[in-house]
Amino acid sequence: MTAAQHDLAPDERLLVGAWVERDRRRVLDDVDRRIFWLVSRRLIPRGQSHGGWDQLYQDPRDGRFWELTFPEGSLHGGGPRRLECVAALVAREKYGGEVG
Repeated sequence: MTAAQHDLAPDERLLVGAWVERDRRRVLDDVDRRIFWLVSRRLIPRGQSHGGWDQLYQDPRDGRFWELTFPEGSLHGGGPRRLECVAALVAREKYGGEVG
């Protein structure tokens, strides 16, 4: 990690990781690393869909639901991550009974 990570701000709704060139290598950017930090250290897992490629999380601080997806899933390791705030109704429709 190159910079200190931070929790989601109330006005954040979408985080999208990307590939960047670093030392002549293609690596995932700081946004992707932050998403990984959030889902592994801050957000609570609430459900999975599409064989685990779509994952639902909840922020314990404000109760918002966040969906983790891999838009370039055909790439090695699933490619960059995308974390988007979703309404509770949308979360329930897609993840069913797994949403509290």
